[in-house]
Amino acid sequence: MKKLNKSMIIVALLFSMGANATPLYTKCAACHGEKGEKVSLGKSLIIKDMDKDAFIAALKGYKEGTYGREMKAMMKAQVMMFSDEQMKEIANYIVKK
Repeated sequence: MKKLNKSMIIVALLFSMGANATPLYTKCAACHGEKGEKVSLGKSLIIKDMDKDAFIAALKGYKEGTYGREMKAMMKAQVMMFSDEQMKEIANYIVKK
């Protein structure tokens, strides 16, 4: 039942984000906002305001365990599966600079 609920939430987020959304960003939207406009859990930067190089470097740093503070472990788990190309795809979707 929990898997079904999570799937329904993901599908709903995809539809609410529109046709231009990358499915890779779907799990990020819950904390960072549909357009990267939120301060996640009151602790993160607003990711839409980052430049693409800094955003990608942060994702790679989380993956390698070399970036982050109190949310480092949680973010590492979130980005572990992303390839460099997928990180670029997310950056191209969410970061406008």
